Order: sequence, then C-alpha cells, then structure tokens
Amino acid sequence: MDYLTVSAPAQASFIEKRSEFIGYISPVTTNDEAVAFINSIKAQHRKAKHNVYAYILRKDNISRYSDDGEPQGTAGAPVLDVIAKRGLTDVCVVVTRYFGGILLGGGGLVRAYSHAASIACDAAEIKDMRLCHKLWITTDYGLYGKIAYILPNYGAVTLSSDFGSDISLEILVTSDKCQALADELTEATNGAVRIEDRGEMHGNFSVR
Repeated sequence: MDYLTVSAPAQASFIEKRSEFIGYISPVTTNDEAVAFINSIKAQHRKAKHNVYAYILRKDNISRYSDDGEPQGTAGAPVLDVIAKRGLTDVCVVVTRYFGGILLGGGGLVRAYSHAASIACDAAEIKDMRLCHKLWITTDYGLYGKIAYILPNYGAVTLSSDFGSDISLEILVTSDKCQALADELTEATNGAVRIEDRGEMHGNFSVR
C-alpha cells in the first residue's frame, strides 16, 4: 500500500495576538518514537504554556492526539485533522504555544493550531512511498543508450550506478510496472541485458 510521509524533521512558526505558535513535524514509525519526539520538544520548551501533539502510524493504524491543557477539541484534534487531510502517515506533529496574554477563543484556537500544523507540513520534504521492486541491471556500453531511454517511461528511480567493465544500475520501479519494464528491456536488447530482482519493498518516489 502506497503512503506519504516526511523525510526529516522540520519546523515553522507564527505569531497570533501575541501568542507564538511553533509547529514541529518528524518522521516516526512506532509509538515509542512518537513519544520520544514529543518529549524532546517538551524538553526544549519547558516554559511554554502548551505542547499540543498528534501522530498517525501505519503499524496497527494508530492515531493519537493531546490538547495539553487547551479546551477540549480546539488543539490536538485540529492538528490530527491536518495530518490526515494531507494523507500523511508515520509522522508526529507537535505545536508549542507561548501564551501572549490575549485569549483567542475556541474558533481562534482551532485556526491557530491548524495553521501551525499546516506550515510545519509545508516546511517538510514529503516522501511518496510506493510498493516497488529493486532491480539490478547489468549491460554493456553499447546497449546503455537503449536502456537509459526506456527507464524514464516507467518512472524508474536510479539509486546507484557503476560504470566499470560493464554498466550496472540499481533502480526502483513500482510493482505494477516491474514486469512490463523487464519485458521491454529484454526485448530491446535481444535478451543481452541481465536483470536481477532484489525483492519488493517500499521505495521513495519523492513528491518534491
């Protein structure tokens, strides 16, 4: 099953009626990793009024959130909603608030926490993780041009290349296109290309 996540932690902040909201996002794959990230942000901002969080994990389909002292439904749930609407998983978002002395009201809080989560997501590099096959392709220099022409037609991602006595390419191709690619490469090279399928996995086909 394909999914979207983030490649590395990111953050962004803004001021709303003297309250500072700092949104943090990080890739996580387990409940323990999410809790560790949340605690690390809390440790950085011990004087903050609130450290609201939400996270979604692929494993066991877990989603959790906390308002951390804000009125119920005005903080953690909006953050979780942003993550879900972005289609992100295996991510944790923490929004730190330094209270500026002016009450925002229920609607204002929802908008502020939603915005903080959104700009944190915008600051992160999104990874498009798709079910794919890793192929190791070996060919001679005379056939490389044909292969290099074919690979982009299947959206293949080149992980590594070795230009030695022969040319070796390590590529990722989505599972639905794997067999068709192998067939076309074999036909285009009259069977001279060597293709080793190193198994199915989730690979990164980055959105940006």
